[in-house]
Amino acid sequence: MQIPLSHFEKLVHDTIAAVPEEFQAAIRNVSFVIEEFPRQSTIGETEIKRGEVLLGLYQGVPRTAWGVGEIEAPPDKISIFQQSIESLSHDGVELKELVRDVVWHEIGHCLGYGEEDLRVMEEEHHKKQQHG
Repeated sequence: MQIPLSHFEKLVHDTIAAVPEEFQAAIRNVSFVIEEFPRQSTIGETEIKRGEVLLGLYQGVPRTAWGVGEIEAPPDKISIFQQSIESLSHDGVELKELVRDVVWHEIGHCLGYGEEDLRVMEEEHHKKQQHG
């Protein structure tokens, strides 16, 4: 499913705006960028396996790695890859949910969570969603 960039930007913006207050300070120094798709060099820097699709990418220093009294570094960056996400979405509801999941996943990396921890939390979240 493909949508105009302006609509995709709104989905990302609305997701960021809905981040609970207790996490807003953690993402204050994060630059969110929407790109059509990841560059080949970007994919090569990740642990993504052949056949997998890179939907988002966090680049920066996780909050858990900050030292005591450390001054803020240049903004961390979260890239959201529009065409990658659209390629896995069949309708507007699915697209909105996937954007939310990807944004939250990358914010999780920013907060210091590793890939395995995030996968477990995402599975628990989806089970709760299915069971009301």
